[in-house]
Amino acid sequence: MRPASVLALVLTFAAPAPVTAAAPAPDSLPLAAEARAGLARATAFLRGISAGGGYLWRYSPDLRERAGENTATPTQVWVQPPGTPAVGQAFLRAWEVTGDPAYLDAAQAAADALAIGQLESGGWDYLIDFDPAQASAWYRRTDVGRISPAEAAKRKNTTTYDDDNTQSALRLLVAVVAASPAPGGERGARLRAARDYGLRRLLEAQRPNGGWPQRWNGQRVDPAEYPIRPARIPADYPREYPKTNYTGYYTLNDNTQRDCVLTLLEAARATGNAEYRAAALRGVDFLLLAQLPEPQPVWAQQYNQELEPAWARAFEPPSVCSSESVGALRLLIEMHLETGDARYLAPVPRALAWFARSEIASSRWARMYELGTNRPIYGDRDGRIKYRLEDLSEERRTGYSWESDYGVVALRRQYEEVRAQGRDALLTKRNAAEEKARSAAGRAAQARAFEPKVRAALNALDAEGRWLAPAGRRTPGPWITTSAYIANARVLCDYLEAVRP
Repeated sequence: MRPASVLALVLTFAAPAPVTAAAPAPDSLPLAAEARAGLARATAFLRGISAGGGYLWRYSPDLRERAGENTATPTQVWVQPPGTPAVGQAFLRAWEVTGDPAYLDAAQAAADALAIGQLESGGWDYLIDFDPAQASAWYRRTDVGRISPAEAAKRKNTTTYDDDNTQSALRLLVAVVAASPAPGGERGARLRAARDYGLRRLLEAQRPNGGWPQRWNGQRVDPAEYPIRPARIPADYPREYPKTNYTGYYTLNDNTQRDCVLTLLEAARATGNAEYRAAALRGVDFLLLAQLPEPQPVWAQQYNQELEPAWARAFEPPSVCSSESVGALRLLIEMHLETGDARYLAPVPRALAWFARSEIASSRWARMYELGTNRPIYGDRDGRIKYRLEDLSEERRTGYSWESDYGVVALRRQYEEVRAQGRDALLTKRNAAEEKARSAAGRAAQARAFEPKVRAALNALDAEGRWLAPAGRRTPGPWITTSAYIANARVLCDYLEAVRP
């Protein structure tokens, strides 16, 4: 008996709730037909503003301003979610529930944009530029053998694993190739080549102990420089930012390690390639090595080659980190359910005991704790460690998550459920719940629950097929955002799946 996909259970994309505004949906059509029509209209609009099949994060209503994380041009698309891969997955979901080949074509076009922008190092920068004059700044996979080594050395060729960047691109390629009829012509061949090349390079980027760096330049490391040993707390470390290059450090920040593992698991399921699964399991074993010793048996955001917590950016000092530790623990628990390996549960009690003694208020934790003393610490752009949140500049105090519940309470419940019920009983319970949800009665109940959300999404869709929404705290909008499209399309797709004959 297999558990539900670990990717579906652990890796969720947090999109904003649908917004309300503008033109209500016509009352004369059944709701399912309205949902289909609204989804088609919104998708047609979004495809109309794409560049090379790819997408940014936000566009001003008049399309004069465009941006991913940063300001962008009309020839650029973004990779980091909610950019091109995330939109492509939304298209693929729409194809799965409707069977309309237009959505599969949209997903293939998004994947093709990624294939064209794939770097020689196997992954992706944060953006792809389709302007030929600008594209020559990157050393792409398709440039291999076409340009001289001297020219290649001048170009950017850094694969980014941070922020689920390269991993999300690979997952879209894996999913689209699996959904597409073979051979698929020239585009199909390009997508398969990009998928296989990217996955192979992801394996090559993995360190001997199973960890991945934040970024990779495509050059394999000397194993002798990356010893396989348990994590340790350094006897001493710089108390001010040393301005070291941290991009090669083992990185848990933004769940980088977890995203690599989950991507390879999905690739193994889709392709049947056991090598991908083996690499994923080595990545999980890395988390066992990276758990720090008592009295701080949790995880750091990033580690140096000696597997010691280390500085990253100026406001990210060496520390133990509650946020990334929750992500590591959730993956370990789910991998116990996936594999039955009891080793993956062994680190959990010690870590939960640390969380219990490290609360700064009821169900609230600091993000970072000082090595050794376990005092909450905070960082700023001046590269100096602070001990009070109020000592930070306003920009860093409000622009970074320093204190939160970080999902610790839910994590504790999850572990207690696994321990109380046992793996087999819990998987049986999960499978029974999934069967119930797929039954006629279960789907009818889901459809009824979705109806208010579907009507809200349709009411928010304007006459041009746009969902206008704030683009974040610093850009309140209204904007055309890919996040709003993804969130509202998900609502419509979930409903259409529930009412599908």
